[in-house]
Amino acid sequence: MSNKKKKKWWQKLIGEKMTNSGWLSFFIFGLGQLKNKQKGKALILFAFQFAYVFIEVITSKLVKGVIPNQPEYWGYGFFRKGIHGFITLGETTGGRFRDNSPVMMIEGIMVFVLILIYIVIWKMNIKDANDTNLSIQRTGIVQSSKAFFAERFETGFAYIVSTPALLLLLFVSIVPILFAFLIAFTNYDAYHNPPSDLIDWVGFANFFKVIKLAGWRTTFAGVASWTVIWAILSTMTTFFGGLLLAVVINSKRVVLKKMWRTIMILPWAIPGMISLLVFRNFFNQTYGPLNAMLGMDIPWLNDPIMVKVTLVIINFWLGVPYFMMLMTGILTSFDKTLYEAATVDGANSRQTFWSITFPILSAQVFPLLIMSFAGNFNNFGIVFFLTGGGPRNLAYEYAGHSDILITWIYNMTKDFKMYNMASVMSIIIFLIIGGISTWNFLRSDAFKEDN
Repeated sequence: MSNKKKKKWWQKLIGEKMTNSGWLSFFIFGLGQLKNKQKGKALILFAFQFAYVFIEVITSKLVKGVIPNQPEYWGYGFFRKGIHGFITLGETTGGRFRDNSPVMMIEGIMVFVLILIYIVIWKMNIKDANDTNLSIQRTGIVQSSKAFFAERFETGFAYIVSTPALLLLLFVSIVPILFAFLIAFTNYDAYHNPPSDLIDWVGFANFFKVIKLAGWRTTFAGVASWTVIWAILSTMTTFFGGLLLAVVINSKRVVLKKMWRTIMILPWAIPGMISLLVFRNFFNQTYGPLNAMLGMDIPWLNDPIMVKVTLVIINFWLGVPYFMMLMTGILTSFDKTLYEAATVDGANSRQTFWSITFPILSAQVFPLLIMSFAGNFNNFGIVFFLTGGGPRNLAYEYAGHSDILITWIYNMTKDFKMYNMASVMSIIIFLIIGGISTWNFLRSDAFKEDN
């Protein structure tokens, strides 16, 4: 490697040429700060590095040789054992020595997160020592640790206060998400069920199953297509239904507006789960009140087509009140002079609506429509409580005719323990929802106005 390349590498690390203080902190945290006569800062940085080394050493000494004839890697320190466990996912399956692959994966993820934090602090430590030394060379002034911390507290108060919450979020939210993501690259299923069995890394084999195996390919294509259709229909019907009701109720010809709004909002006020369980009995083909009143035997929840129509209808009933109230709030805030000017120009009610009302509404509501689409895409409750995914589809793997991707994932995990394939579907859902939402949001007027 040439000197020029080395210089560029160090410039990326610290931004300027490396001083003796920078090199000292490169190996031992805080040593460069100590050379710069910043003892308080040096002590804190050294304590951080010492804590990592201490944890590794003490955990190794605590567990090494505790159990006679234990596997060698059981005596590794916290960080080394975490990395080893993450790579191997366990080596022993029975007797006194039994590894639990999911636990080892989680420990490994936590170790990598802690190592990432260590690397970030290591880089900051080198840059701080180097920059401070360069500043001393230029000005001859040594900033005390107390003055440094006072300055940082004043300028970076928001970051300092939010750091504990961010660290908690890192381990409470990010680590589980990474674990769920990585399960897609293992054989964690009903046939490899820890702790009685070990799981192994299988790479992209689970993703190829969705493409190569006819059962999985058919199921994914069917469930995914219905999920997209369901999300579009449920979003559009509730949006336009809510818009229609809002426009009608806000019309000058309608009296007792408050009463009508109160009646229309009742479906939204009742807990959705209770409503869905009531509708499940109401639409029952055998003993449901609806078929009894109609004197007909309509398979509302038992026919592959009718069950989907029923889902859209019930979702319309549950979702329209939200959009109606949203539209009502926006309509009441419109500038009345726009309508007066349109009337003077000879525009009728229809022209006023499509030229003024709808464009302004769509610009303000579009981001909420994207969120509603994403919510309906993952609307677990309505499918689970109303249809349970039924009726059964013999051509599908662990899915019924009305299942959407999220309920299919639920079936695979709870009933069939197909954790790896459920993780694959979760990743696909994330890519679909994230891609569609991002693309639509970037094209919305609300985003363009913010920029």
